[in-house]
Amino acid sequence: MNNKMPPEARRAQAQLTALRILVYLILIFLSILCLFSFYMLVINASRSNGQLQAGFTLVPGGHFLDNLRNAWTDSSINIPRGMLNSFFVAACTAILTTYFSALTAYGIHAYDFKLKKLAFSFIMAIMVIPTQVSAAGFIQLCYRYGLTNKYWPLVLPGIAAPIVFFYIKQYMESNLPMEIVDAARVDGCGEFRTFNTIILPMLKPALSVQLIFSFVQSWNNYFLPALLLTDANKKTVPIMIAQLRSADYSKFDMGKVYMFILLAILPVVVVYIILSKSIIKGVTAGSVKG
Repeated sequence: MNNKMPPEARRAQAQLTALRILVYLILIFLSILCLFSFYMLVINASRSNGQLQAGFTLVPGGHFLDNLRNAWTDSSINIPRGMLNSFFVAACTAILTTYFSALTAYGIHAYDFKLKKLAFSFIMAIMVIPTQVSAAGFIQLCYRYGLTNKYWPLVLPGIAAPIVFFYIKQYMESNLPMEIVDAARVDGCGEFRTFNTIILPMLKPALSVQLIFSFVQSWNNYFLPALLLTDANKKTVPIMIAQLRSADYSKFDMGKVYMFILLAILPVVVVYIILSKSIIKGVTAGSVKG
């Protein structure tokens, strides 16, 4: 069949094949480059302090369980408590952020009112304002009303997430036919029931994407927790990891340090693996106009 093709078509097919191979090679290289640091983290977490001082190697050290036990039972840094604190804050933030952003996006998308364009522009304007700009006033407000060493100041501000709102609104424009909403209204379904039982299941891919992004952002958040949390039992994982920078590394077990870091990122990896299929669907579906 290929012998009957014109020479120009064969050349074009050969160029396309070569380009495809080049793209695959670049993607493989980038994947290895991205995963190499994680691989080295796992390797270093399996080595003893003496082995780490000896130099670089790609071979596991055989002390993974020892480092895990030492890190998990360390008295100076309560990593189990920190992971529990971080998970509570990150999970609550992700759920509230995603739900209320979807609710806001649905209100802007499904209803026509006089100030609709102004409301959308206002939300988009907030998106370009850095968190640090309003942080000073927010911290002062928290100290004035005794909200330090509490998680709600870390969770509730996450409800206002313009980026999440914008993504979900764009997804609705591509994948949410208003005929379904109109049919639910004709059947006598209330607005909140329509949103919770009909709209949310249709937004599952987009919600999964924003859940993982919001979870990761909250899990890695260091700025506000470091300013508001002073109680050792309230501190999150990023604060505990930052405390390692003040440690005397000549007297510190570096294998345990690498294990601390591995434990800090492990929940994020687990959440991503659980939601990975929905994330891929959400990214691809949100990029195609329906």
